[in-house]
Amino acid sequence: MDLTNYLLMKPELSLIAVFLILIIYDLFASEGAKKYYFPVACLLFLAHTVYCFFIKDEGTSFAGMYVAGPTVLTMKWVLNIGTFLIMLQANEWLNKAESIMKRGEFFMLVILTLLGMYLMISSGNFLLFFIGLETASLPMAALVAFDKYKHQSAEAGAKYIFNAIFSSTLVAFGLSFVYGACGTLYFDDLFRTIYSTPLIIMAMIFFLSGLFFKISIVPFHLWAPDTYQGAPTNVTLYLSTISKGAAVFALVLILYKVFPFLSDTWVPVIWVLTLITITVGNLFALRQKNMKRFLAFSSISQAGYIMLGVFSGTSTGMSATIFYVFVYLFSNLAAFGVISSIENKTGKVNMDDYNGLYYSNPKLALVMMIAMFSLGGIPPTAGFFSKLFVFIAAMEQGHVVLVFLALLNTVISLFYYLLVVKAMFIKKADTPIQPFQTDSYLKTSLAISVVGMFFVGIINCFYEYIHSVSFGI
Repeated sequence: MDLTNYLLMKPELSLIAVFLILIIYDLFASEGAKKYYFPVACLLFLAHTVYCFFIKDEGTSFAGMYVAGPTVLTMKWVLNIGTFLIMLQANEWLNKAESIMKRGEFFMLVILTLLGMYLMISSGNFLLFFIGLETASLPMAALVAFDKYKHQSAEAGAKYIFNAIFSSTLVAFGLSFVYGACGTLYFDDLFRTIYSTPLIIMAMIFFLSGLFFKISIVPFHLWAPDTYQGAPTNVTLYLSTISKGAAVFALVLILYKVFPFLSDTWVPVIWVLTLITITVGNLFALRQKNMKRFLAFSSISQAGYIMLGVFSGTSTGMSATIFYVFVYLFSNLAAFGVISSIENKTGKVNMDDYNGLYYSNPKLALVMMIAMFSLGGIPPTAGFFSKLFVFIAAMEQGHVVLVFLALLNTVISLFYYLLVVKAMFIKKADTPIQPFQTDSYLKTSLAISVVGMFFVGIINCFYEYIHSVSFGI
C-alpha cells in the first residue's frame, strides 16, 4: 500500500480537512474569535461542497475496497447539499444559551457521520461498508441526545443507540454468512461467485433487515417516530433526509453490485414491504397532531416510494431513486425549517398551533404549503416529477399493481398534507402564533429549498444529468 491509494479519496480527505480545521479553531480560538465559528464552519463546508462537484475521478483503490465513479460522486454531492442547508438552519438553535457552547461539537459530529456515509457509498467490500455504517451511526446517537438535559432528547438517544446496535448486529450476522459461504467480502468477487443457496438467502435477509432499520421500512420503523420527536429538530431533519438518503444509496449499489442474480428472491419481498410501508406510513400520519411525529410517519411513507425505484433493477430505477432523494431532501428541508423556526421562537410543535399561521407569518406559511405540495406530489413542484419517475421505473418492470396501489396511497397522503395547509390558511386560532423574524441563515436555507422544489421539477436538468451517467461502476 502506498499514498497513491488515497488519490481517489478526495471527498473524504477534503471532509477530514474541514473537520481538522474546525476542531483546531474550536480548541484554540479566543472567545472573541469564536463568535465567528458558525459562519466560518458553513463557509468551509460550502467550499468542500463546491470542490466535490468538480471531482470527476473514477476507479478503485486499496485492492478494490474503495470505489469512485460518477454515480458515487453524484450521491455524495447530493448529501453535501442537504448537509449544508441543515447547517444553515441550525444557527438559531445553536445560539440558544444551552447550546451555544456546543456549536463545535455539533459540526464535528455531523461531519463524522457524513464521513461514515461517504465510506458506505464508496465501499467495494463489505468490511469497509460496515466500518462506514458504524462511523455514521455512533456520532448520530450523540446528535440525537444533543440536548441531553431534556428528557425527550436523552430518551430518543437511548432508543436510537439500542436500535442502531441491533440493526448493526443483524448486518454483521448476515455478512458472516456471506463470508462463510463465499470466502470473500469483495463486491466484484461476490458478483461472480454468489448463487442462490439457503445460507446465502438467509445472509441476504439479515443484511437487508439491518439496512431496513436505517431506512425505517415497515416493520423496522417503530424507532423512528419517538426518536424524531425527541431529538432536536435540526437533528431530526438530518436523520430523516441525509441518513436515510445515504442508506438508500448504499442499498441500491449493493443490490446492483452483489445480489442482482438473486432478484427473484428479494424483489417479491421488497414489493410487499414497499406497499406495506407506504400504507402504514400514510395511515399513521393521518392520526398525528405533533408536527415532528407527523413528518416522521410521512418520511416512512416516503421511504416506501423511494423503494419503488430501488428494486426495479434498471438504470432508470437508479436515476429515479437518486432524483427522488434529491427532491425529498429539498421538500423536507423546507418543512422542517418552518417547524424549527416556530419551535425556536415559540416552543409550539402541534398542528393546531399552526391555525391561522398565514395571517401572522405569511412567508413561512407559503414555504410550508409548497413543501406539503411537493411531498404530496402536486405539480408543478419537483415532488410530482420525482413520484412520476419512480412510478415509470416500476411500471417498466411490470409492477403495474404496485404502482396502482401506490397511486391510491398518494391520494391518502394528499389528504393529510392538505390538513396542514388547511390549518394555516383556513382555520382560525384563539391564540395565533405572533409575527416574528427568522435569522438570515434560515431564510437562505428556506429560499434555496423553495427554488429547488420548483427549479429541479420544472426543467428536470438534474434528472437528465443522472440519467446520462453510466451506471456500470
